[in-house]
Amino acid sequence: MVSGRTDIVAFYSRWFINRYREGFVMVRNPFNPKLVNKISFDNVDLIMFCTKNPIPIIKYLKEIDKPILFHVTLTPYKDDIEPNVIDKKKIIDGIKKISSIIGSDNIYVRYDPIFLSDKYDLEYHKKAFNKMCKLLNGYVKHIIVSFIDEYKNTKKNYKYLKYRNFTEEDYKVIGESFSKSARDNNMTVQTCFEDRNLIEYGFIKEDCLSHTLAYKLTGKSYKTWTARKDKKCKCALMVDIGVYNTCNHLCKYCYANFDEKSIRDNIVKHNPNSPLLIGELEEDDIIKERFV
Repeated sequence: MVSGRTDIVAFYSRWFINRYREGFVMVRNPFNPKLVNKISFDNVDLIMFCTKNPIPIIKYLKEIDKPILFHVTLTPYKDDIEPNVIDKKKIIDGIKKISSIIGSDNIYVRYDPIFLSDKYDLEYHKKAFNKMCKLLNGYVKHIIVSFIDEYKNTKKNYKYLKYRNFTEEDYKVIGESFSKSARDNNMTVQTCFEDRNLIEYGFIKEDCLSHTLAYKLTGKSYKTWTARKDKKCKCALMVDIGVYNTCNHLCKYCYANFDEKSIRDNIVKHNPNSPLLIGELEEDDIIKERFV
């Protein structure tokens, strides 16, 4: 996965394509930093890009001879919540370009996360989601939504978010409205790893990266794809090559950023020619080949 820990596409695309050209990438274990996994792209079956800004990677896509899946997050928040996210019109243009390259079946849009406040209320989300679906009709077939979780960073930024708890009526309004907008624009809509999946209102029940989709894209199927510690998540197993506290979008709800000083320090340590996203290899690092 490129990446759930940071936005490699938005900020580190040059580094990624350098690693792809060289044939391998190295990733520090976030729980044991001296342990470094070396991942050869020869052992990679599928590359899943997760990003809020797909534009920087577009010029490199034709170099990549692996199956590609995109998850592009497109949310309606302004710079009080997403201070460094580019203009949403540019993101939509990027989605359309990628769709024309890899096909509409291989690009998912994530309206994620949804939170409710006085500023970003139900009517705001209904209008924003409907507008998004209309603009992407013909370019995207699948929308994934999720609801805000109380991560460490979310709680810290409550003064900006000012979110409130969801009621059953809120879920009903979102479920019915989003289902209609998606249906009217030839799309499906689903939740991601949520207790409330809203299928009673027309959402489909599906995984973010289902085994069916993984097989369709790669022609391969492995028992290890189900080997997740959290049994509630049925997605195909992925290896993330990102690093926490390295995303300069600085979104107030983000789970992967929780220390802005670390973010600034890490960005300075980035070298696009290093095998590691942040920093360099050290003499006492233990390098192990990882077979994805």
